[in-house]
Amino acid sequence: MKPKVAFFDFTGCEGCQLQKLNCENELLDILQHVEIVNFREATSVRRDDYDIAFVEGSISTPKDVNRIQEIRKNAKILVTLGACASTGGLNKLKNFQPLNEVREYVYGDKAGYFDTLPVMAVDEVVRVDYKIHGCPMDKKDFMNILKALVMGSKPYTPDFPVCVECKRKGNVCRYELGEICLGPITRAGCDARCPSNNVGCTGCRGLAENPNVKEATEVMEKYGLKRDDILRRYRLFYGYWQEVTR
Repeated sequence: MKPKVAFFDFTGCEGCQLQKLNCENELLDILQHVEIVNFREATSVRRDDYDIAFVEGSISTPKDVNRIQEIRKNAKILVTLGACASTGGLNKLKNFQPLNEVREYVYGDKAGYFDTLPVMAVDEVVRVDYKIHGCPMDKKDFMNILKALVMGSKPYTPDFPVCVECKRKGNVCRYELGEICLGPITRAGCDARCPSNNVGCTGCRGLAENPNVKEATEVMEKYGLKRDDILRRYRLFYGYWQEVTR
């Protein structure tokens, strides 16, 4: 029997949803082995009897909390898609401002009609089995994890920093070019996409395991960044990290 797969979206831009559709031919091949029972952007089918739930977006309202708890209850396996769902992503920037001020800025005099919460990654509310990182997620990551789950194997997620991938590709370090890069402390798996295209890493995949943040901070200071500037860079995608939220 084919495993039943469902896709859900919460607070986010839905770029990761589009990345799934960008898989095109590969997705058509894998569809021979799974049954999609819920995917708002691709089908009108809506069912709650799914084995694997893929979730995009962060949790930001009481309604979101109730909904993700119900999804977790129904799913045998829950996988987060992209930075917003996996770590809170850019949405975590909201948490560094007074909640009422943020709500009034967005909704004006109608702010009182909208319930909102500090932004949470999915695993701050329910148990998550696997995470696909990135902003947006890499479609290769998605296909690799989906294939692994269909075959009953454990998906692999890199835990080393982006610098390793840069070395493998023969990239010149952005610091050698006088630029700032968060690759030394950011989780790999993107094939060093930004540095390979002449842009420093911004950290969208979140922190690597046991990141050497102290030394990374000192290096950025040597390159002329002040502590406040460094903190702003960290908050962009590391807003879930305790050292940033203090």
